[in-house]
Amino acid sequence: MELNIVLMGALVGLLVGLTGVGGAALLTPLLVFLGIQPTVAVATDLFYNSITKLFGSIQHVRQKTVNMTLVKHLAMGSVPSAIVAVLLLKYFPPLQGYQDAIIKHALGIVLIIVAILSIVKVWFTPNQSNKLQEKSLQEKKAVTILIGILLGFIVGLTSIGSGSLFALAMMFFYRLKAAELVGTDIVHAFLLVSAAGIMHAGFGNIDYMLAFNLLIGSVPGVLLGSSLSAKVPAKPLRTVMATIILISGIKLI
Repeated sequence: MELNIVLMGALVGLLVGLTGVGGAALLTPLLVFLGIQPTVAVATDLFYNSITKLFGSIQHVRQKTVNMTLVKHLAMGSVPSAIVAVLLLKYFPPLQGYQDAIIKHALGIVLIIVAILSIVKVWFTPNQSNKLQEKSLQEKKAVTILIGILLGFIVGLTSIGSGSLFALAMMFFYRLKAAELVGTDIVHAFLLVSAAGIMHAGFGNIDYMLAFNLLIGSVPGVLLGSSLSAKVPAKPLRTVMATIILISGIKLI
């Protein structure tokens, strides 16, 4: 057990519990800044995320707060797209030699996007519904699959966005209750990060000891952060976290 990694996991878990800001957006750049190879950082984070999302998925399925039709339509696009992203980095010759550099720069760009969208979500989220929200899921099937393809590729490349980017898409394009949005997001994210994680596992990119050390710290950290979240002002804290993510993204580019 490496104490510094356990403490880092605890810190990330605490912040996620307090703010709801995505763990991957915090954890992956931290691992890269610590000198861990970008490919390994992304792969390990996907594995770590798969385990944490599994427990959340089981709970939400039990609570019946999951829109399984929306999960299916998103996964039809996102899972194959994430797999393609991992395969391209591994086997497409022009990209293969620059794999770590591509991941590092892609990380930076996605972090900046996530940070800006997080600030928009906190301060400027509209309460009114739009025309697309009014349509049925069947009418939006093609759009849903396309959203899955676009965002799934980003997650496969960077490990970031399985929760935050898809949650924002669901918020703007679908009419879901708060609990259903969270449950649907978590179950879909579990399928997505598991598929990408399995691909990375097959290529030997995952550092399992690193992942388990992070989990040892993050599980109690999330529990503590969740219990404290009601006592801490949410908007300012989430804004600070989004700002930190934005700075991390700029540094990675």
